[in-house]
Amino acid sequence: MDFEGERPIFLQIADQLREGILCGAWPEDGQVPSITEYAVNYRINPATALKAVNLLVEEGLLYKKRGVGMFVAPGARQKLLESRRQSFYKDYVEGLVREARNLGLSRQELARMIERGFEDGD
Repeated sequence: MDFEGERPIFLQIADQLREGILCGAWPEDGQVPSITEYAVNYRINPATALKAVNLLVEEGLLYKKRGVGMFVAPGARQKLLESRRQSFYKDYVEGLVREARNLGLSRQELARMIERGFEDGD
């Protein structure tokens, strides 16, 4: 958490929860840390943690069991994967293809470069 940065704390907490769902730290129907736990661990106002949790409830990623806590909604991981893939395309692929065209690269040349990137990354 970057309390000194420009990004609001509640959004940082929401991102942390999304990452936990995506990587499997919090499986579907699994309980996530409570608002009190966030408030105590990060020394923040509980309302800030609540705002993050409510954001994920609105997105359909979390649900509340009254008197028990907050849980990961069924299908939450898949929903996050689909959202991330769409963002990946928009944020990276569109720009990559545009730059490849500007450089005069063919589809095949670009595909070979991508393959090389996968091989170098192993």
